[in-house]
Amino acid sequence: MRLILDIFGQTLRTLWAHKLRSFLTMFGIAWGVFSLLLLVGLGEGFRSGNKKEFDELGENLMFIWSGRAPAMEGSFTSLRQYYLTYRDYLDIVRECKSVGKVAPVIRRTDIRAVSDFYQASGQIFGVPAMFNQLRYLPIKEGRWLNDLDDSQKRAVIVLGDEARKTLFLGRAAVGSTILLNGVQFKVIGTLQRIGHGDNNTQNLQCYMPFSTMREYFPPTNSGDATDTLSMINYQPRTRALHEKAQQEVHQVIARNHNFDANNPDSFDEWDTVRTVDQVGKIFDAMDTFLGSVGLVTLALGAIGIINIMLVAVADRTQEIGLRKALGATHASIMFQFFVEGAFLTLLSGGIGIAAAAAVMAAMSGISFGEGFDAPKLVASTAALAVGSLALAGVAAGLYPARRAALLQPVEALRKE
Repeated sequence: MRLILDIFGQTLRTLWAHKLRSFLTMFGIAWGVFSLLLLVGLGEGFRSGNKKEFDELGENLMFIWSGRAPAMEGSFTSLRQYYLTYRDYLDIVRECKSVGKVAPVIRRTDIRAVSDFYQASGQIFGVPAMFNQLRYLPIKEGRWLNDLDDSQKRAVIVLGDEARKTLFLGRAAVGSTILLNGVQFKVIGTLQRIGHGDNNTQNLQCYMPFSTMREYFPPTNSGDATDTLSMINYQPRTRALHEKAQQEVHQVIARNHNFDANNPDSFDEWDTVRTVDQVGKIFDAMDTFLGSVGLVTLALGAIGIINIMLVAVADRTQEIGLRKALGATHASIMFQFFVEGAFLTLLSGGIGIAAAAAVMAAMSGISFGEGFDAPKLVASTAALAVGSLALAGVAAGLYPARRAALLQPVEALRKE
């Protein structure tokens, strides 16, 4: 124990004796670690924010809307509008074996909502009771829609957080009534706020039973079609089946509306599974780029360690010879330089990690907008950075120290 303390004290005295050289080396190491962690942390924050945004839509969610198909088979210039119908929904439920949950949706944006305190306009959705199993719709107060609400066509509604604030100005909403284009509805629940920042689109959405919506507020601008839907939301039974589920849905809709299912331009849809995968590849590429930039900076710090250790051993060849003449062993000399290299890199790396963590903590209160979170410290990257630098420092010290330690004491003392 005494020997270790002596070696540690000798290390501190050596570093203090060459203050400027030690400071510059430690600064290079700390800056390399700081830069790497900050760049990787930015990429991780963007990835996390993007994932959170998709999670707030729903898991493995797929959308399909009404679209335009060729008026005649093979035509690319003459298109006709077709509208999704309730029959399409029923056929998807019955025939599409790769589809798990599926929900018909009616959406209107022209309905005026009036409370005793204020009025507002937003998006009103007519959805089945199981819709909250597809979409992320966390209840804040009251309850969600149930099957009886739908089967009995009850005039009830669940308000989004921004709609609640606008209509009730901080007062209790659950149990109150509002008028929707003159029709009285009872508020049975309110939703938690979704997302962050100033994007209030999702929080202005309100939900009523599908049958009630179809009764009072059917879709507009749907031509001569009857029983139309605004969209259909569905979910594959497993994530791996999303393409097969999509193909099955295409077959049903194309058959019901008389066009070729192999024409992708005839479908207006969004597959969030594919989008998440594509965005993931973009973030993987961004992580690679940012990590490469950080590694270059880190490599410069490693070069600094190697340089200072080589110079330090060269300057102390005579000291090594004197210690060997006084009885120091080969192992004790090697251990001396091992401690110096490890101490230098670990201390500098710790400073870099602390600085990166402090900057990221300060940035945590900054709003980066939808889809972007504050940068996050990645522990595995920090450990890898410090470990790599420590290895470089130890190797850079041990190699020349071994050569010097193998010299005869007289030869080492002669070295200039």
